[in-house]
Amino acid sequence: MSEVSNSVAVDGGAAGRADRAAQRRAFATRYAMLPLRLFLGITFVYAALDKLSDAHYLAGAGDPASFVSQTQAVRGSSPVSFLLGGALDAPTLSALAIAFGELAVGLGTLLGLWGRGAALGGALINLSLWLTVSWNVSPYYLGNDVIYLLAWTPLLLAGTPELSVDGYLARRAGRDRERGLTEEHVKRRALMDGGIAAVAIGGAGLLTGSLSRTFGRDGQAAPRQAAGPGSTVPGSTAPGTGAPARPAPAVAAASVPVGGSAQVKDPATGDAVYIVQPKAGQYCGLSAVCTHSGCAVDAPKNGQLYCPCHGSRFDAATGAVVNGPATKPLPKYTVTKDGDKLNLGPLQS
Repeated sequence: MSEVSNSVAVDGGAAGRADRAAQRRAFATRYAMLPLRLFLGITFVYAALDKLSDAHYLAGAGDPASFVSQTQAVRGSSPVSFLLGGALDAPTLSALAIAFGELAVGLGTLLGLWGRGAALGGALINLSLWLTVSWNVSPYYLGNDVIYLLAWTPLLLAGTPELSVDGYLARRAGRDRERGLTEEHVKRRALMDGGIAAVAIGGAGLLTGSLSRTFGRDGQAAPRQAAGPGSTVPGSTAPGTGAPARPAPAVAAASVPVGGSAQVKDPATGDAVYIVQPKAGQYCGLSAVCTHSGCAVDAPKNGQLYCPCHGSRFDAATGAVVNGPATKPLPKYTVTKDGDKLNLGPLQS
């Protein structure tokens, strides 16, 4: 009898563990899309508010960081350049449409309202950015927009059924059907309530975006003018302090062959600078910070410096833009040779 009881207990314990494991798997499957949904929603809301609060975004063609300048920079190399003419004809409207479109997609994704529509909007935004800003990134897997484009696919297929407005409306529609309401009435009620929620969320998004644009742009301080390392030289005195200034960065001349480079830091800003020798006996320094969006460019190779973020290329001898979307050259520094040392000098104007 005891053997039978023990056998039943063992079987019961095993069945209980199997049930709990099945419940955990079901829970994980049910909420598997939630981390991706939160990431994409938060990222798109942040990207929208960042654009709207950026004083450069809606500036004119004279600002290299503006929507106009960046669109002009990628127009020549984009496979959909014929579509960019309309955006350049109405740049402010186009720029605002992108920013508020990102805000709508982000809020819809976060709250799970019309999730498939929000995912479709996000995919279209990233598709357009891939075909313009990121098109020249090589190899392709360094381009972030194609990754975002594919990240929207699961949400486009599955929607946002859990912890969402869509899920609430779907469950309520099920209860309405159980009460005997007609299918037409159920669909009409769900559409009407979804529309009310969309208007409320859209209004909140417009208010948030407008406030970000108004107060964010007004509150932005003017960018400081970076002081070049040439403002201090070895053995000099820091202006107004009487204290010895930091010596200019130096590298061994042998470490910079023709076509090669060595990296130092601008002591004033901490930014990386490449000391290069494009031709025998000719030395200069080039900032390693891309003028498009501030990414770090790769060391010179085959006579060019490449930015892995959006594909900009710069001439390794002059810093001039070879390929956009960057529109401004890399800042250039003077380099002097002192025996077997190369000293980083002042930032050239």
